[in-house]
Amino acid sequence: MERYLVEHCAPTLASLKTGNLFTYVCSSLKELNTYIAFWNLRMGVKGISMCALRIRGHSALIYVYRRSLLKRDVERPGAEDFLRNLGYECTDVDEMVDELKVRLAENAVFPHEIGLFLGYPLGDVIGFMENSGRNSICSGCWKVYCDAEEAVRTFQRFRKCTEVYVRLWSQGEKSVWQLTATT
Repeated sequence: MERYLVEHCAPTLASLKTGNLFTYVCSSLKELNTYIAFWNLRMGVKGISMCALRIRGHSALIYVYRRSLLKRDVERPGAEDFLRNLGYECTDVDEMVDELKVRLAENAVFPHEIGLFLGYPLGDVIGFMENSGRNSICSGCWKVYCDAEEAVRTFQRFRKCTEVYVRLWSQGEKSVWQLTATT
């Protein structure tokens, strides 16, 4: 699990990004729940939360996020109305994450509002949905529809952070705990 956290979630660990996703293959639901409980206990004091958004067979879609950044993101102008228009009736971030889990479980179509849960700009999330993923002006961690220059700078920061974190962790210089910023 540590490798996944470092390779897929470094910008979130560094507090540069609201959240990240990765797919984790486990031998059992019990193993998965044990890992999630362990990491939530360990990383919760640093502001990191982890949950399985969806489980299919032995594969789980894991969401690692900072509640404080998610709260900030959903309170930005337009975000709350956008989510409400999609059927999110709550304003509590834990309830929003629970609603996202329900949508992932019940719908064959991937809920593209997940971009907000990952810290993507609202304009890019809306642009992606309105264009069915086409016509972006650039792409990296997400497809960009609004501010390409800022997005490219952000992608570079995320890439550099991941490179540094992977190097420090793989060489044994820093643990996941040491690499995780406190917020």
